[in-house]
Amino acid sequence: MQQGETNLDKLLSTTKPKHNTGDFVFCTIDDLSKINFTDIISIFKEEEGFTIILAKQTADKLKLNYSFIAGWITLTAHSSLQAVGFTAAFSKALSENGIGCNVVSAFYHDHLFVESKDINKAMEILNKLSG
Repeated sequence: MQQGETNLDKLLSTTKPKHNTGDFVFCTIDDLSKINFTDIISIFKEEEGFTIILAKQTADKLKLNYSFIAGWITLTAHSSLQAVGFTAAFSKALSENGIGCNVVSAFYHDHLFVESKDINKAMEILNKLSG
């Protein structure tokens, strides 16, 4: 299995942000049996229930509640889960421009969910950061 990158400078210079088209939402549910697992982008079990991220159109079809509509950006570098400073670097660049982000770090990549209205500006900032 290929190891992820830990060198911050290399991560920042090699990652290219990829905009995954569509609108995505965070929902909380108690029962996963009514959701097709292949429709779920991400799932996290919390004390209050399961938080799921899925396409807005799927959530609408299932009549699920949400309050945040996001665009989804994948940072394409294979970052190590032990990398230090990577999340801080891109979240700082976004926050300095008034853009909040929700980060999901998976095995290979980091995924950012930013408010849909900010997706183009976020892509511009992240492209500059990756130089």
